Amino acid sequence: MKKIIRSQTPLRLGLAGGGTDINLYCDKYTGYVLNATISLYIHCTLIERDDKKIIFDSPDTNAYAEYESKEKLDNDGNLDIFKAIYNRLVKDFIKKPLSFSLHTYSDVPSGSGLGGSSTLVVGVIKAFAEWLNLPLGDYEVAKLAYEIEREDMGIVGGAQDQYAATFGGFNFMEFYDQKKVIVNPLRIRNWIVSELEARMVLYFTNITREAKDIEEHKKGKLGNEKSLKAMHSIKQDAIDMKEALFKADFETLGSILGKSWKSKKIISEIVSNDELERIYNLATQNGAYSGKTSGAGAGGFMFFLVDPIKKYKLIEVLNKEQGYVQDFSFTKEGVKTWRI
Repeated sequence: MKKIIRSQTPLRLGLAGGGTDINLYCDKYTGYVLNATISLYIHCTLIERDDKKIIFDSPDTNAYAEYESKEKLDNDGNLDIFKAIYNRLVKDFIKKPLSFSLHTYSDVPSGSGLGGSSTLVVGVIKAFAEWLNLPLGDYEVAKLAYEIEREDMGIVGGAQDQYAATFGGFNFMEFYDQKKVIVNPLRIRNWIVSELEARMVLYFTNITREAKDIEEHKKGKLGNEKSLKAMHSIKQDAIDMKEALFKADFETLGSILGKSWKSKKIISEIVSNDELERIYNLATQNGAYSGKTSGAGAGGFMFFLVDPIKKYKLIEVLNKEQGYVQDFSFTKEGVKTWRI
């Protein structure tokens, strides 16, 4: 029987500190990020083949590619991220061509600010690791995913997404130079997590964007004293929000969230736009205390903190706009795989 492997990998909300995990910043100053995985996923199925073919299939992005099996696949602009994963795994571990079909899809659109591309890489690596019995621990999976995306492919960005997808749950992450990362799992009480869910509204703006373009622009701004000061402030926000979360101090948490959104806009003017500002103002006029984008900015998902009594009204108002409110819950698990 042909082996069939599946993986399910959670996306994440960047609660505070996003951007300080970019090497240009954390190599010099150390970065801190607070994030949490949510019940929206990247799904992957890997099927062993015996016909010396490699098939990549991504129906949600209308992309499909088929190749003759060989040790290294050349980039051709079609699903190159799949090829980069395959090439690195063969080079580092397998040392011979493989034959398989790989099928993936996401619960949310590409470019939505929930760490989708990095989550995809983690999910695919774990599916291969399950199939081929590769000896990879959590830190090794996350680091390998980072290296494939940031170094092998040259895509600009940080490292929080790879570690969030691998470890899962609420995490306070520390980013140092030489790619050193420490993941601190947070034992948030269940009722505090439930209260946070009750107070949070996740809204998809229906604006998708290339995170790498925004991160490239932000990197160019870090030589600017004002932008660098804002980045330091965002780093402190991660520490302060972690403490507020442990104490169930939602008033302070909301204040930090709003402050962090302002700092993100200081770092780079392309983080926001007229539509995002309009939605933010509409949300605050209808009960939201504060909010911000998740991820690089300029579109994708925004999340807002609101009094649970006013939550229904806010959802009703936002669902009349061009985007939509997305149901979710926080999750405790990172990527998981299984055989059938």
